[in-house]
Amino acid sequence: MVRFDGYLFVPGKSHYVREKRVVKDCILCKIIKDDKTYKNLIIYKDNNSAITLNLYPYNPGHLMVFPERHIEDIRQLSENEFTIMHRLIIKSMNILTGEYEPTGFNVGFNIGKTSGASLLHLHCHIVPRYRNELGMIDIIAGTRVLVEEIDKSYNRLKRAFETYGEEI
Repeated sequence: MVRFDGYLFVPGKSHYVREKRVVKDCILCKIIKDDKTYKNLIIYKDNNSAITLNLYPYNPGHLMVFPERHIEDIRQLSENEFTIMHRLIIKSMNILTGEYEPTGFNVGFNIGKTSGASLLHLHCHIVPRYRNELGMIDIIAGTRVLVEEIDKSYNRLKRAFETYGEEI
């Protein structure tokens, strides 16, 4: 993410945002059903929820936790679903801390298109943050250098969730 004149830019996502696509079905619903049309980056799944890497991460390890049931607002979660999501968010933060040693996190929901949600299916972003994230190339070139490829992040976190997942 790069900031210019008060705006934040996420390099690599511009083609996704500008792409004229007709979304007939929910991408997260398709991914949880392992639809091969979409890249499946799910690193943990149970009967109620899933955790996936964000295809357009702000930082390595950027995760999304979401309920299997398609809902669009946190107020639609049952008490049980809320409890499960809360546990998955905490577990994700613990695993990310062990794997990446971030110095902070951004954790939150974007509910509705006007909030910036590009997917309507409720999901919680977990973005690991680091000291001195921006480098010279980020500022001068207006691009973002991610220090880890998405497939490497996927394999790393998939193993971590398999190792520590029983505790969820």
